[in-house]
Amino acid sequence: MFAELSKHHPEALLVTAEPFTMEHRARILNFMMRNAIPCMYEESRFVEAGGLMSYGPSVRDLFRRSAVYVHKIIKGANPADLPVEQPTKFELVINLKTAKALGLTVLANVRFPG
Repeated sequence: MFAELSKHHPEALLVTAEPFTMEHRARILNFMMRNAIPCMYEESRFVEAGGLMSYGPSVRDLFRRSAVYVHKIIKGANPADLPVEQPTKFELVINLKTAKALGLTVLANVRFPG
């Protein structure tokens, strides 16, 4: 995979949060930085480890909502009767240090919470 990417040097990439990519996260991040390829990830753990940016469901919110389901089941709810839910809270995370290292400018009107 890396050899093929090196031949074609894409302008940018999107990496999804699959078990394979999570297991090889360090290798993927190292390759992207070494080859100056801007990359967006589905999971913020990539950004925390040095990736450029991520957009996806809030993992913290997913775990919190999962706990509500566990509580309902422990209290006697039939799992088959519980509705299937989709994520409702999403996060955009940008690593400004990585953006600067790649020569990218983050616009001033991008708001950062906190």
